[in-house]
Amino acid sequence: MSESSHISNVTQATFSTDVINASHRVPVLVDYWAEWCGPCQMQMPVLNKLIEEHAGNFLLAKINTDEERELAREHGIRSLPTMRLYKEGEVVEEILGAQTESTLRVIIERHIARPSDSVRLAARAAHQQGRPEEALALLQKALKDDPGNHRIRFDCAEMHLLLGQLDETGSILAALPPDIRAEADAVRLGALLGFAHQARDAPPVAELEQTLKEQPANSAARYQLAAQHVMSGQPETAMKELLYIIQHDRQYGDDAGRKGLLAVFDLLGNEGELVSSYRRKLFNAMH
Repeated sequence: MSESSHISNVTQATFSTDVINASHRVPVLVDYWAEWCGPCQMQMPVLNKLIEEHAGNFLLAKINTDEERELAREHGIRSLPTMRLYKEGEVVEEILGAQTESTLRVIIERHIARPSDSVRLAARAAHQQGRPEEALALLQKALKDDPGNHRIRFDCAEMHLLLGQLDETGSILAALPPDIRAEADAVRLGALLGFAHQARDAPPVAELEQTLKEQPANSAARYQLAAQHVMSGQPETAMKELLYIIQHDRQYGDDAGRKGLLAVFDLLGNEGELVSSYRRKLFNAMH
């Protein structure tokens, strides 16, 4: 067991202090483990390495479930290893099973405060005030100063997209490591980029609507209209058009209607009543 001051052995009596209270200062990763659990033992060197690297930016709270059976039961631990990351007294991540170093690093680091985060906030304010070029310049400087902060890369990619610089957005996303590219923010930006490419070359909405009045079977125009609606912040209207393509022209664009609808789900975080409703409609349309 590491003697790091950033690692503690937590009991039921100390959980509130060592986890809940401490998480108001820095994130606390709670590791539920047992001596007999092979994957738990394999995970520990990785956790020790991350703890040493971050030097107090997050804490590790270890709970031996053989010794703290009641605590494990109260927290609903059903398999080992289970890890939960606490921040501001709340669970913000649950990690089931042993993970690679890169996966754990991504999960932990997105909750650790970094000096560059203040620049990200300034860039967000500049964007909200209608100064996207200034926002992008701030983000690019922050990325130069803190190249390991992938959250800045997401911000840069999104700002390029908003400025219509789609190739730059694509380049940033393509250069991300595979595990980062699989994160929800990267998936969302990838989906948005696809619709942005479609919308950039599309006729105006009014022209597309007129085309569809005259040619309701024109799936290309309908898909472009859906893309326009996505880019103007009208996902439900876009989903109606994509569902129409699924119902009437499954062959269009190698099943582009279904793929487009799934991309909108990604944009919406794959949750919420709207997504659930259209998942049911998608199932019915396909069966």
